[in-house]
Amino acid sequence: MIRIVPLKFQQAGRQYDFDATTLELKAGDKVVVETDRGRAMAMVVVAPREIEESDAPEGLKSILRVATEEDLALAETNSARETDAYKYCQERIKSRQLDMKLVRAEYAFDGSKIIFFFTADGRIDFRELVKDLAHHFHTRIEMRQIGVRDEAKMVGGLGICGRELCCSSFLTQFNPVSVKMAKEQGLALNPTKISGQCGRLLCCLGYEFETYSALKKGLPKCGKKISWQDREHLVTSIDILRQQISLRDQEGNNCCITLKELQSGQAEQPATEEQPAGETHTSRLNRRKQEPRKQESRKQESRKQESRKQEPRKQEPRKQEPRKETDRSQKSPERTGAQPNKLEEEKSPPGQQTAGEGKGQKKPRRRGRRRPRGGRKPGPSKQGE
Repeated sequence: MIRIVPLKFQQAGRQYDFDATTLELKAGDKVVVETDRGRAMAMVVVAPREIEESDAPEGLKSILRVATEEDLALAETNSARETDAYKYCQERIKSRQLDMKLVRAEYAFDGSKIIFFFTADGRIDFRELVKDLAHHFHTRIEMRQIGVRDEAKMVGGLGICGRELCCSSFLTQFNPVSVKMAKEQGLALNPTKISGQCGRLLCCLGYEFETYSALKKGLPKCGKKISWQDREHLVTSIDILRQQISLRDQEGNNCCITLKELQSGQAEQPATEEQPAGETHTSRLNRRKQEPRKQESRKQESRKQESRKQEPRKQEPRKQEPRKETDRSQKSPERTGAQPNKLEEEKSPPGQQTAGEGKGQKKPRRRGRRRPRGGRKPGPSKQGE
């Protein structure tokens, strides 16, 4: 029997099996191992397990030791030196005017070499750059070109969902993603919404692809004509998770049924007509049905308005208000030709005359006093004239 333990060299890196020998290890412990690229520090993923020698992978390497305090201090100094190496390499790239983007600089555990990760559209001639770096750091220099997904994995960040990127948190390898996965899930094919920080399709599109593919079996496609309750219907939309189908008949009536009802041919519950809230979409058939109703309502309103106009209005008797006798509204009998009553002559003052109110007599026109051109009021002696 062999004790095997899985290790990883990065937070979301791949897992590799090593021989644990007789070491007592647990998840999260740091160990030093020997790899093809030299010595490196790794972290234990889970506790060791025992397997038979025949089931062990080929070229299995063993763990050297558990990381000591000196090993941890050396790893910290190497991480501090990586920032200086990154800045210097960035300066040399600008001075050389190379069309490449530096992503990260990584020191080996024993400091024997420095690995520079970069991205570029094509091949780059970086021989002069390597000479400058080797002359400055006095160690081996390795330039490694990576893709945009590996760049996002190293740099990290937040996705459109608001959480940490899957590639930098838990994904150990990149699986192929296609646009077909977005189509099967009914997502809008908008590049800004189905693309990640790396510019490629979202890795999470493949998480539920198998589930949607299994649930979609047996459901009719949108736009297909099917028969339901001896009538022809058109499939307008489908809900994959709820297993529901929206139908529309030739008259324009909408209904919603489940996949079980479609397969059995009988409705478990009476088909409910869809009544969406807010604005509703009306077809041509529905508009033709609604037009005669609107015309009838308009005719009824016009009839009511005509009947209101034809009804006679009740005229209320007017109250006769007593006329106010003013000096300005009275005319002298000499101008009108009417004779004043005796009683009015007795009551009226000597300088005023009143017009009688007879049936044949006309109402006198009211006129104000005319002032002379000089602007002076007429005296008491000229009032009777």
